[in-house]
Amino acid sequence: MASQRGNLTLVETYLTHGDERLRGWPFMDSPVPVLTVFVLYLMMVKQGPKMMEQRKPFQVQGPMVLYNLAVMVLSIYITFEKLISAVQSSYSLKCQPVDYSDDPRAIRMLNASYWYFISKIIELLDTFFFIVRKKERQITFLHVYHHAIMLLHTWWFVKFVPGGQTFVLGFLNSFVHIWMYAYYGLAAIGPHMQKYLWWKKYLTKLQLFQFVLTSSHALYNVCFGDCGFPRLFSLSSVIQSAIFFSLFMNFYLQAYKKSKTS
Repeated sequence: MASQRGNLTLVETYLTHGDERLRGWPFMDSPVPVLTVFVLYLMMVKQGPKMMEQRKPFQVQGPMVLYNLAVMVLSIYITFEKLISAVQSSYSLKCQPVDYSDDPRAIRMLNASYWYFISKIIELLDTFFFIVRKKERQITFLHVYHHAIMLLHTWWFVKFVPGGQTFVLGFLNSFVHIWMYAYYGLAAIGPHMQKYLWWKKYLTKLQLFQFVLTSSHALYNVCFGDCGFPRLFSLSSVIQSAIFFSLFMNFYLQAYKKSKTS
C-alpha cells in the first residue's frame, strides 16, 4: 500500500484528498479551517487599525519578547527535525520524492512539515502586535502578502507533499526564521538593545539568499527532475520565491540604499 501510495500521480493524489497519514490532524482534513484563518487574518488587517484609532497603543513588551522567543525555539526545532530526517533518509538535493509510508523517518519528516505549517499560523501574530502597538506603517503589502500567502502555500504543500523535494524550502525558511525572530526578540526588549542589532541588513540579505536557493532548487526539478515529484509544486515554489525576492529586494533598496544617499 505504501509503495503504491508513493507512485500515485498528482491527479490521483488530489482524488484521495492528500496525504492519508494526516487524516484527523487539526486543519488538514479540509481547506475550510485554513481558509477561515486566512479570511480572519485579512479582516484583522483591515479592521484592526480602525478599532485602534481612538485607543492608546497597548504596552505588550513582555508578551512580544516571549512570543518571539517561542517562535525562535519552534524554528530551531523544525530546522533540526527536517535536517535529521533528510539525512537519515539519504535525501537527494537534486530530486527527492515524498515518502508516504509509515516508516519512522518519513513520519518524522511529516511531523516537522506539519509544525512548519502551524508556525505560519502562529506568525500571523506579528501583524496583531503591530496593530495593538499602532505601528500601522509596518503593515505593508510585503508584510501582509508574505504572511497570507505563506499560510495557504504551506498548507497546500503539507497536505499533498509533506517532505521530499519541499524539504529544502521548509528547512531554509525555518533556519532564516531562527535569526529573524531572535532579532525581533532582542528589539522587543527595549531601545537599549539597538546597539546589538547592527546586523539587521544582513538578515535581509540572508532572506534574499534564501529565495535564490529555493527558487534554484525548485527550478532544477521543474527542468530536470526525474524522481516522480510533482512539477506543479516545484513550479509554484519558483514563482513564489521569485515574487518574494522582488518584494524583499525592493524593501532592501528602499531601506538601506536610499539611506546612504540621504
